Amino acid sequence: MLRVIFIIWQYDEVSFNLFTILGTLLTGLFYDIGTISFIAIPSALYYFVFPNKWIGSWLDKTLVWFFTSLTIFILVFTFFAEITFWDEFKTRFNFIAVDYLIYTHEVISNIQESYPLPVLIFGVLAITAMILFVFYKLKIIKNTFHFKATIKGRTIVLVTTIIIALFFSFFITNNQAEWSKNRYNAEISKSGIYSFFAAFRNNQMAYNEFYTSINNKVAFDIIRNKLSDKNSKYKSEGFSIHRTITDTSKQEPSKKNVVFILVESLSGSFMKEFGNKENITPFLDSLAQKSIFFDNLYATGTRTVRGMEAMTLCIPPTPGQSIVKRPENQNLYTVSNVFKSKGYNSNFFYGGDGYFDNMNAYFGGNGFTIYDRGRGSVLSDKIKTTRSNINDDEVTFENAWGICDEDIYTKMLKVADEHYKNNKPFFNFVMTTSNHRPYTYPDNAIDIPSGTGREGAVKYTDYALKRMFEKAKNKPWYQNTVFIIIADHCASSAGKDEIDVANYHIPAFIVNFPEHSNQKVNKLCSQIDLFPTFFSLMNWSYQSDFFGKDVLQSNFEERALLGTYRKLVLMKKDQVMILSDQKKQAFYKWNKVDNSLKPLPMNKKFLDETISWYQTADYLFTNKLLK
Repeated sequence: MLRVIFIIWQYDEVSFNLFTILGTLLTGLFYDIGTISFIAIPSALYYFVFPNKWIGSWLDKTLVWFFTSLTIFILVFTFFAEITFWDEFKTRFNFIAVDYLIYTHEVISNIQESYPLPVLIFGVLAITAMILFVFYKLKIIKNTFHFKATIKGRTIVLVTTIIIALFFSFFITNNQAEWSKNRYNAEISKSGIYSFFAAFRNNQMAYNEFYTSINNKVAFDIIRNKLSDKNSKYKSEGFSIHRTITDTSKQEPSKKNVVFILVESLSGSFMKEFGNKENITPFLDSLAQKSIFFDNLYATGTRTVRGMEAMTLCIPPTPGQSIVKRPENQNLYTVSNVFKSKGYNSNFFYGGDGYFDNMNAYFGGNGFTIYDRGRGSVLSDKIKTTRSNINDDEVTFENAWGICDEDIYTKMLKVADEHYKNNKPFFNFVMTTSNHRPYTYPDNAIDIPSGTGREGAVKYTDYALKRMFEKAKNKPWYQNTVFIIIADHCASSAGKDEIDVANYHIPAFIVNFPEHSNQKVNKLCSQIDLFPTFFSLMNWSYQSDFFGKDVLQSNFEERALLGTYRKLVLMKKDQVMILSDQKKQAFYKWNKVDNSLKPLPMNKKFLDETISWYQTADYLFTNKLLK
């Protein structure tokens, strides 16, 4: 039923070739059998050990009715959960669903605010009761309490169930369901429950185990060559990219304050600048005309933690979980180290509980003072940082994910005032939350009612930024402050191809430099390049472990690095190389007009470079060389 629903839902994206549809349904049936085998193991064990003389007793009836009801309830609940997950991500359960199981407060609150939860729960209970009633009327369960199974019959059922489960455990992977070149057909082929537990097992992926690799020396030689230029000097030979970046402008280094805003889910396609007709980003569209505006920049990933990773570490997206969520991610060399070397205080502002997605542990462990809406979670004793809660009297509006953007900006401005008063330059990193389901925000802020959809949330996000600038312009520190605005990722990243390139395109702005610096930068570049470019504009010399480069250099080699937690991509002009787990690779030509990928003959040089970006990044983190 679910597969048919998804096929109809994505009718304009799925392949309706007869063999493809049959392949989708039959592959799905195969994975359903595996899922059923795991679900059936407890009952098979129960029927194997339960004595015939007790069959039909009150104990037997209680246990069978209870666990049958519970199983059906879970399956029906999962049915609807998969529909809501597909609505948001256009994919079966993956590691995002695993994360959501961990961060129950935010997720349950989000569901309560986004959907009529009592109606959904009542519906699930009603459908469960209806199925049980059908079982009862058909005398399926009644027969259960009268049938005396033989030892042979019990053994056959148990052994068959275990053999099937073991077969799926050791010989079948969830990735094998991705048999179709059409991503939607491949996703629909999967079983949601099976996908969930597969993601639970494979949250982290060792590069050399899952991806095509080359000799480490060759990989580092390629990347060191890509990162070298006349302004940089490597500190050592071998497996390192640590280098000294020297400013050669002969100008005085700047000491401007920095307000960095990472905007939730701000797709480039929302802006009039990129063809949107809805006029939902009027302020950002105006900023594009009076800033250093990057109009050909791409996100590294599809989640907030990927954007944070890219902006703080300036590193390509390594496979599996983002570094923000991995163990041993403290004391890394991040952009905060560069600011600290210049005498700045680094502060992280988040309107929700920074425990979510491990943000507090990551930012706190890498030199930031934390300002969040904590609900009792604490930082590890190993993390030496200051944490300050955002108090109730500082909040005018709050939803499942945190306080509204206006409130977090107000808190940031207040902290900036304190730093100015103490004559201390500041680097304020703000993570917004309003452009996120349930898409709620203060009433009467804009002309689109709160909670009605993404367009309203985007327009409110734009409005809140405008209000922040209006307030900041009245501050004594404004003239000496630069504002950097960039999206963490796009609002959607799913498409029919392996990678939906257009859904990685995001806007980026550097605002309040001298007017003569304003320009539109149309070079193809990545999130990881923004801070190296900014440091160059500030005329800073600094130490670097960053994979990003100054985009404004005349010899900047245009490229973008993007991916999912399993796909790793290098894009140059209209050529796209995709590395996949199971040591697969594919080379495409990207048609920007219709956002399609057309296969190309493999290019060995391009492949080796793609491998090198990701293999070296993974090597440096895994071997603790980014500390």
